[in-house]
Amino acid sequence: MKFPGKSSWKHPSSIALLNARANREDETEATFMDEVSGMTEKEKMLRGEYYDPQDATLVHLRENAQNLMNQYNHPHGEDKGRLLDMLFGYHAEGLSIRAPFYCDYGINIKVGRNFYANYNCVFLDVARITIGDDVFFGPNVSLITVNHPIDPVKRRQGLEYAEEIRIGDNVWVGADVTVNPGVTIGDNAVIGSGAVVVKDVPANVVAAGNPCKVIRTIEPGRE
Repeated sequence: MKFPGKSSWKHPSSIALLNARANREDETEATFMDEVSGMTEKEKMLRGEYYDPQDATLVHLRENAQNLMNQYNHPHGEDKGRLLDMLFGYHAEGLSIRAPFYCDYGINIKVGRNFYANYNCVFLDVARITIGDDVFFGPNVSLITVNHPIDPVKRRQGLEYAEEIRIGDNVWVGADVTVNPGVTIGDNAVIGSGAVVVKDVPANVVAAGNPCKVIRTIEPGRE
């Protein structure tokens, strides 16, 4: 009697198991798609899914942020601390940002105590931007959470997606640094001027370059 080779024959119980697993995966995907279809565009945006940036609610939020930034960046604008409180939606202790400053929404930015940013910083906070305590930014630092699809079909549809940026405590980011979507920078790190940060940077290192790479470690209290 000739039996099928191993590559073409599976025990009936194995086939049933594979089919059950495939069905579960299909159900999970269907549930996920149902959840996404039931979300607002803002919820999709904050979840990192494709979303429509021309959604009326998102347009309204950006216009509100733009109005506050116009006042903040005006040389003779009103109390800048109050405007930042309104832009971010909370009061941050020791916050200092030199105008001009630009962001998309403001409400997706969370900074810790004693944050300082020099002139002309840009925070595209489509996803959340979280910054720890005692962080310094040089001029022209850009935090870019938003991205466009690689697929040209989706890109022509005007869809976007975003990934959160996280920066730890006691970080120093030099002038003209760009931090790309999804990056985490660890505590006490120093990012050299002009760096393009495309991958996570661990704590207690000096990193620089394009793409940004670790140059050496830092020994806190012994430098």
